[in-house]
Amino acid sequence: MARILKVVGAAHGKFVHDRRVQALADVIAPLIGPGWTVLDVGCGDGRLAALIRDRVAGIRIEGYDLLARPDAAIPVQPFDGRSIPEAERAVDAVMLVDVLHHTEDPMVLLREAARVAGKAIILKDHRLSRPLAGPTLRFMDWVGNRPHGVALPYNYWPLHRWREAWAALGLNLDHYQTRIGLYPGPARWLFEHGLHFVARLTPDHGTTRPETA
Repeated sequence: MARILKVVGAAHGKFVHDRRVQALADVIAPLIGPGWTVLDVGCGDGRLAALIRDRVAGIRIEGYDLLARPDAAIPVQPFDGRSIPEAERAVDAVMLVDVLHHTEDPMVLLREAARVAGKAIILKDHRLSRPLAGPTLRFMDWVGNRPHGVALPYNYWPLHRWREAWAALGLNLDHYQTRIGLYPGPARWLFEHGLHFVARLTPDHGTTRPETA
């Protein structure tokens, strides 16, 4: 099994990961203002953050991850996956790129992002919006993350559940995009259509609701 996972991981990195980070950088960079301070929470190897830094003038971007990689492309600090060790409104933007569906309760980390972000939360995640979306996303997650030992709770939400979460935390949606270009040609219909979104959310700190029991 270990050898299989190694082969799968290498193939995914060669044929999928490179295109993915380029496409996401192209989509996310215009959502970040010049000179902003940005936290990429769950940044992995930091390659996406580094590409965005190269595209937006004057931004400072750092990362947090469960496992801070010494060879990451940006400065990364470890954290517990639940609380972001930063003060309220400490940065202009928080990025959560394919992170929340790896948590047992996405609301926990999303609430933390709403607390720390002064201007925006940049969110890339999945949605259940077509037949067989769940099994397809599970397969994709297994191929892309199982070789790296990433937790796979397969916690996917339909769009209405995302909207409920944003409203509960006082997050206003000002950008929503489902065409990202993660996959080429016919693979786009199988692995992308209806399954992914990028959103920019503006925190309304005056109406964000506290956590309730």
